Amino acid sequence: MNLAEAGRALAAESARFAALGWMRGTSGNLSVTLGRDPLRLAVTASGLDKGTLTETDVVEVDFHGAPVSGTLPPSAEAALHARIARVARAGAVVHLHQLAPVIAAERNPGGIVLRDLEMLKGFGRAAHDDEVRIPVVPNSQDMRVLGDAFEAGFDPATPALVVARHGVYVWGADLEQARHRAECLEWLLRFVNAVQGIDTAGGCA
Repeated sequence: MNLAEAGRALAAESARFAALGWMRGTSGNLSVTLGRDPLRLAVTASGLDKGTLTETDVVEVDFHGAPVSGTLPPSAEAALHARIARVARAGAVVHLHQLAPVIAAERNPGGIVLRDLEMLKGFGRAAHDDEVRIPVVPNSQDMRVLGDAFEAGFDPATPALVVARHGVYVWGADLEQARHRAECLEWLLRFVNAVQGIDTAGGCA
């Protein structure tokens, strides 16, 4: 995938997530891996309405999340995208500002435990007898701090991370798989919140 193809795919996915209310304002960011030797990612540009992106509203970044070319600034979280792509071998990473994961993390700061739920299959796990713990890490404006926290708790079988009082990162082999996993995680964490007596059905961003 070249940068123009990546730009079209990222714009389409951003519009989809914005329509769901998961990228309100200019929040959130998406990336796809362009190459691994050296590592290169296409990341949505900073400060833009994610519902109206075009194929040119992306930035190519390197191993550290620094821009390789172009004039648009990459997302502030580009360095964490690059870290996830490297450690998890992800082909795509989506960072969304859904309400359900943030509330679930508030009630479960040590990690959100999921078990015996059919929707776990869509998340890449077994529906029964498979305990899944979604890691929760404290928020930080320093992507090195967040990256270290992600890597310390990384489980190859759990393609998601919740940043407390911030949002969620979900990844997959490509944008479609990352989206499907994000959709399933949203359902799973709404279930957790409902069981714990919290109603998040009215807000999903």
